Amino acid sequence: MVGSVSTVAYLGLEARAVDVQCQLASGLPKFHVVGLPDKAVGESRQRVHAALASMGLSLPPKIITINLSPADLPKEGSHYDLPIALALLAAMGVTDREVLADWIAVGELKLDGRIVASPGVLLAALHASGEGKGLICPVEQGPEARWASGVPVCAAPDLISLLNHLKGTQRLPEPQPGEIEERRHGPDLRQVKGQETAKRALEIAAAGGHNLLMIGPPGAGKSLLAACLPGILPDMTPSEALGIM
Repeated sequence: MVGSVSTVAYLGLEARAVDVQCQLASGLPKFHVVGLPDKAVGESRQRVHAALASMGLSLPPKIITINLSPADLPKEGSHYDLPIALALLAAMGVTDREVLADWIAVGELKLDGRIVASPGVLLAALHASGEGKGLICPVEQGPEARWASGVPVCAAPDLISLLNHLKGTQRLPEPQPGEIEERRHGPDLRQVKGQETAKRALEIAAAGGHNLLMIGPPGAGKSLLAACLPGILPDMTPSEALGIM
């Protein structure tokens, strides 16, 4: 039986889709992770084993193979712990594979089964939004993920509550979007007297997302006009805000 869970690989400010597949085969018990995993991903075997043991589950006495597809894409980070555990549980028949097909999972596992924060949840949330899937993430990163996407976000504190939520026996609350700092008010374009042509060019650049080059002698008002530009720009989308960080 094969279990499969979707997750992501981070390449700079881009998230790439990764399919975590788990197969159980007859033979001497072994636990393999393949697909260009780094040291942190390879060590997930011990964290997943301990997390399942804390739930009262033991690994099946079989050859457990975890494949991170595509195999030629380097996999780095501890956020693969949760998708590896879910793929293994799906292969064991503990959770429904069809339910997991609608989610993308990221998160690091503690030895006691808690799901803790890992870097990159914003990128994962934006990727999930583009794929039209929900996101499973640690509970402390739920507001951050909810702000970045309009897809369902399942923010779970531990593996047991997540499994109960997926089975429908427990309902985890939907996280509220994180609070955004109020925009700091700077110079207003109404304070600029004259300069109608320059103000018109500023408005066109702001409305169309164009580049703008201002040339003139000192004291012509270039700096003041540039300082007024943020005041007429629309609010940034989460992807735009992430791009200028």
